[in-house]
Amino acid sequence: MAKKKPQDPKDQKIENISKATKNTRGSGLRFLAALRGLFRETLNIQEGTEYEETSRGIKRDIDFHGHNVWILIFSIFIASIGLNTNSGAVIVGAMLISPLMGPILGLGLSLGTYDVETLKRSLKSFGVMVVVAILTSTVYFFLTPLQGAQ
Repeated sequence: MAKKKPQDPKDQKIENISKATKNTRGSGLRFLAALRGLFRETLNIQEGTEYEETSRGIKRDIDFHGHNVWILIFSIFIASIGLNTNSGAVIVGAMLISPLMGPILGLGLSLGTYDVETLKRSLKSFGVMVVVAILTSTVYFFLTPLQGAQ
C-alpha cells in the first residue's frame, strides 16, 4: 500500500478554492435557469390565449355607430376644454374615454393577419371618427367663451 504524500498547504487552498468555485458556478447556473423559467412562465402570452375569440372581439369593436359616436363627441369636447385651459390632466382624461381604440386595434389585426375586409372596415370607421372629432372640436371652438390661450 502506497502512502499519500502530505499536501502542501498552498495546494490544499487551491484545491478548496477550485471546489468552491465549481459549486458556486453550478448553483449560479441553476439559479439563472430557475429565474429564466420563472420569467418565461410569467411573461408567456400564448398560454390561455384564445385567438378566435380575441379576433371576434376586435372585429366587433371596429364599427362606429350609436353610443360610440356620442362618447367620441363628449371626449372631444372634454379634450378641447383641456386644450383651451392648458390642462394636461383633462386632455389625458379625454383620451381615456375616447373610443378610438376599436378601429386602431382593427387596423393592427388586419395588417397582422392580411385581412383586407377588416382593413377596409377599420379605415372607414377611423376616417368617420376623425371627421366627427374635427367637426366637434370646430363647433366647440366657435362657441366657447374662452378666447385667449391660457
